[in-house]
Amino acid sequence: MPLWNDRPEAWHEVLPGVHRRILAHAPDVMMVLYRIEPGRKFPMHTHPHTQSGTVLEGGGEFTVGTETWTIKTGSAYCVPPNVPHEFRADPLRPVMILDVFTPRREELLHETVAPDRE
Repeated sequence: MPLWNDRPEAWHEVLPGVHRRILAHAPDVMMVLYRIEPGRKFPMHTHPHTQSGTVLEGGGEFTVGTETWTIKTGSAYCVPPNVPHEFRADPLRPVMILDVFTPRREELLHETVAPDRE
């Protein structure tokens, strides 16, 4: 069973002010941590994965399909596959979000680091 510890090379800036770390993954799941600077936007996109997540710190506006939600620390959500969604961070506070994708996002595997322990 693999174990990954936090280390600087595990973090990637995927958009200006948006950093992502792949925490753990297996073929059927991927857990991802996002650090988002105040006021930054993760633009509208879709993917064929279910995306479930929770806000660990901060918050912002999360548009899912035709609805816009105000999310904050402790909010949790589930976005079905292929539903357009975007996130705009609170303009005053940084945001930390934990997302879980099922199945894992193969296109993100290039961002993973080797486990610290197998």
